[in-house]
Amino acid sequence: MKWSEISIHTTNEAVEPISNILHEAGASGVVIEDPLELVKERTDKFGEIYQLDPNDYPDEGVVVKAYLTVNSFLNETVDEIKESINNLVLYNIDIGKNNISISEVNEEEWATAWKKYYHPVKISERFTIVPTWEEYTPVHSDELIIELDPGMAFGTGTHPTTVMCIQALERTVKKGDKLVDVGTGSGVLSIAAAMLGAAHVAALDLDEVAVESARQNVTLNKVHDVVNVAQNNLLDGIESGVDIVVANILAEIILRFTNEAASVVKQNGYFITSGIIQQKKQDVKQAMIDAGFQIEEIIEMEDWVAIIGKRQ
Repeated sequence: MKWSEISIHTTNEAVEPISNILHEAGASGVVIEDPLELVKERTDKFGEIYQLDPNDYPDEGVVVKAYLTVNSFLNETVDEIKESINNLVLYNIDIGKNNISISEVNEEEWATAWKKYYHPVKISERFTIVPTWEEYTPVHSDELIIELDPGMAFGTGTHPTTVMCIQALERTVKKGDKLVDVGTGSGVLSIAAAMLGAAHVAALDLDEVAVESARQNVTLNKVHDVVNVAQNNLLDGIESGVDIVVANILAEIILRFTNEAASVVKQNGYFITSGIIQQKKQDVKQAMIDAGFQIEEIIEMEDWVAIIGKRQ
């Protein structure tokens, strides 16, 4: 099978929304080439594997690559992707150079092109993300291993927004909790919540491809008895009495259902939000306060923000 590689030279700020655009366009794999990875301080106490080649990274900005099947609709799909990316400026998102190039690769080349970037990574005190094709031996007896197969293009679980959400879940999830994961993507947050002791997790996403990807990962991690994956628009139809709502999505979307989250989360429950760029931090924070949440903690990593709110 032939694949078309679309490469977008952009900014860190635009990585998340552009990745979402590519997913919605039917991308069958995403690679993020960020030169900051080359200068990050690494420790070897967790057994992480890093073999990065500087030639694979841009001198500045970030390159996002995705893979689309070559078919008669490819040109239209690429045009729609370009238009959607250009429209991000309407949300005050800096898209940088926005240089877009297209090349063709075969299936074997595509498989190795993105897998070489994905290795076991310890993202918190308890959790380590491990790709399904990697061998990994836990370092500690209480270490929690999440296996992910990102073949459906919903990420590796190691993006700062996901890492901050999992760290927030570690601080808030109690045994027996009922949780809703809005915009579940790969299902990694729902899987983490189940492993932390949640009794019931609703993993929701509007994208049917995400729903299938999440179901596969939930089954892979043997938490299908706790996590129910379903296609759903935000919190539509969700009844009140939820202990935690977590949403790792664009700030603009979070702002649309903050009041609804307040009606779903029970008293002293939590609303965890992430996927927020620095420029939108105050907007989301104020919306959560106005909806009745007390801000318990703001977590920041690189250019990203996560907020933990407690319903009063």
